[in-house]
Amino acid sequence: MASLPATSALPTTRPPHSNFTVGGMPRRRMVVVVRAEGGQAINPAIRKSEDKVVDSVVVADLAKPLTPYCRCWRSATFPLCDGSHVKHNKATGDNVGPLLLKKQ
Repeated sequence: MASLPATSALPTTRPPHSNFTVGGMPRRRMVVVVRAEGGQAINPAIRKSEDKVVDSVVVADLAKPLTPYCRCWRSATFPLCDGSHVKHNKATGDNVGPLLLKKQ
């Protein structure tokens, strides 16, 4: 019985779940971007009587004592809040603020 050489020239194929091809064709990566455009308010109706809508949730298992999450879709560090809502609120008259996760 003959054995194959250590560096065999056998053809290789990618598994069917490969990220590189779909039906033999290169897979195209799709990105969906969701954000308010053109100076529009993100919050058209919720708690408009408040200067800024900020909600807090207490979580037992958090690494940091406070983690702010963006709800204005403007943060350069999305999904974390970087304070971009301040500029957005001034430009649009909106009152959106972050979601705060607080360690219990």
